[in-house]
Amino acid sequence: MAGNTANALLFLINTLFGLYLAIVILRINLQLVRADFFNPLAQFIWQATQPLLQIPSRYIPRWRHLDIAAVLLLFIIAFINIRLDIAIMGWAVGIGPSLLITVLKVLVLALNLYTFTILAQAIMSWLGPNVHGPASALLWNINEPFLRPVRRYIPPLGGIDLSPLLIILGLQVVARLIPLHYVFR
Repeated sequence: MAGNTANALLFLINTLFGLYLAIVILRINLQLVRADFFNPLAQFIWQATQPLLQIPSRYIPRWRHLDIAAVLLLFIIAFINIRLDIAIMGWAVGIGPSLLITVLKVLVLALNLYTFTILAQAIMSWLGPNVHGPASALLWNINEPFLRPVRRYIPPLGGIDLSPLLIILGLQVVARLIPLHYVFR
């Protein structure tokens, strides 16, 4: 494919797939942390993923609070995304390397998603510390399991909570250690 056309198509495919993969990751996480599913944003995430999970969820059991059907959907969609990228680029890559790239892509996406949610929660707390809405409640549910242990060891300095900064730095260091970060973004 021509260079600019391939780049535009890759951008479009990776953006659309990335957004949906992020929604599936959020669904998995919201179930793990037992978030309030009456939250309007949680309802959106549930309704956006339910059409593809309605049938598999009937046959694939959960393991504790982990929705195995959603995890399988996550990896299947990421695999399709990787195979489309490979086809557009005209590369000859086998199934085995594609599966490895899929796992790495999901890890990088999850790390970047957590970075974004923690950053959004930190900014919201600075702009309106006493404002409680659907977004802040959802972000609190998602991020608090990561922030709470760090807060035990690093208390706020001058009223400023540094735990989000430390978590974001850690997440980004780990994301950059994954080789996929430099291949597919």
